[in-house]
Order: sequence, then structure tokens, then C-alpha cells
Amino acid sequence: MNPQQAEAIATDWVAAWNAHDLERILAHYADPLEFTSPLIVERLGRANGTIRSKAELRDYFAAGIAAGSAALRFELLDVLPGVDSVTLYYRNHRGRTVAETMFFDAAGLVQKAAVHYR
Repeated sequence: MNPQQAEAIATDWVAAWNAHDLERILAHYADPLEFTSPLIVERLGRANGTIRSKAELRDYFAAGIAAGSAALRFELLDVLPGVDSVTLYYRNHRGRTVAETMFFDAAGLVQKAAVHYR
């Protein structure tokens, strides 16, 4: 992944979230997938914090969009490209900083993601 590809992915992903466009957000993800976040533990009560299907991810993201409603907004702070991954560093509407690392499959879709909060 080169810096331009990473930046393009990050820019579109953040714009999709800021537009609250669930279909555009989900277009970035493969099915099946592995999506891990501390908020999954908190909101869904799953000890492993992991979602494994796009249908589950849809429900989880839809609830997040509804809960944040008009206030939901991400501010991209940095983009860190890897070999077949990218880490997005951003601030959410609650003022928390987030590092989200996404690993891509051969089709360019997120097959694994890990979210970290501060």
C-alpha cells in the first residue's frame, strides 16, 4: 500500500462516516471479516469484542450512527500505510482519539480491523 492509496481510503472512509452513509461505509468491508473493538465488548457484551460478518457489522454501525445522530463526526489526524494495511488515526465527536488498523484482502476490502481508543 502506498501513501496515496492509504490517503484515498482514509479520506473516503471518513467522508462516508461524516455523511452517515451506512452503505458507503460498508462498501469498504469484506464478508466474512474480523472486526474487533472495545466498544463491541461494551455495547454488545461480547467478551472477545469481535464481529465476524458484514450483516453483524451493518447492525453495529447502524446503531452507532443512530446513537451519535447529527453529532457523529470524525476528524482525520493521520494516515499510516502498511504493506497490506492502513492505520487511521482520528478524533471522534466525543473528543476521543482512535487508531483503527484495517487489513485488506486481494479485492481491496477490509477483511480484518482492530480499533483502539484513548
